[in-house]
Amino acid sequence: MITAERKPLEEIIASVKPFQRILLVGCNECVTVCAAGGRKEVGLLASALQMHFMTEGKTIDIKEITLERQCDPEYVEELNVHMDQADAVLSMACGCGVQEIARRYREKPVFPAVNTKFMGASERQGVWAERCQGCGDCLLGLTGGICPIARCSKRLLNGPCGGSTTGKCEISPEVDCVWQLIWDRLKALGMQDRYEDITPAKNWQTGRGGGPRKIIREDLAE
Repeated sequence: MITAERKPLEEIIASVKPFQRILLVGCNECVTVCAAGGRKEVGLLASALQMHFMTEGKTIDIKEITLERQCDPEYVEELNVHMDQADAVLSMACGCGVQEIARRYREKPVFPAVNTKFMGASERQGVWAERCQGCGDCLLGLTGGICPIARCSKRLLNGPCGGSTTGKCEISPEVDCVWQLIWDRLKALGMQDRYEDITPAKNWQTGRGGGPRKIIREDLAE
């Protein structure tokens, strides 16, 4: 899932301060799972903003709504009935959702209330860790299901590097060397011979190196 965390309250306040009527929009997908922008977080942020502006002697009108998905035009259309009563939109979705609302409602300023972080997975309650960078050419079948692009600080395709010590990365003793994890996984599968295979240089054009990307399914496109 895409992970995010709420921006500092001071930054959010500064972005909406010039406006009287705020449409605060949450998202019921990824940011709900990582407790950054779901219905609960929308309510908490609305209360925090109201309390802050009350101490300044200013009254603002905050309309709260949580969409099923902000990255889907079909759901964003649900905001139509609220836009005439809003001076600005404050989105608690990932950057995709913020941009979709901005694209649809060009006459309204749209501000992000969260910082989009990475594609990750839950390690334990309240902890999410990066697992994928969307490189566009997945290598997980070669590395025992563990990604060296997202989880190696140097994004090495053939590892480990000389900085790996006792299974830990040189950047921190708290960070596992992903190539140690890959070796352990391949060994457990009886596939350790794959470790000696040399992976050729990666074509980074399938990732961000090729510019903004699209997926086009001709069988689905209208």
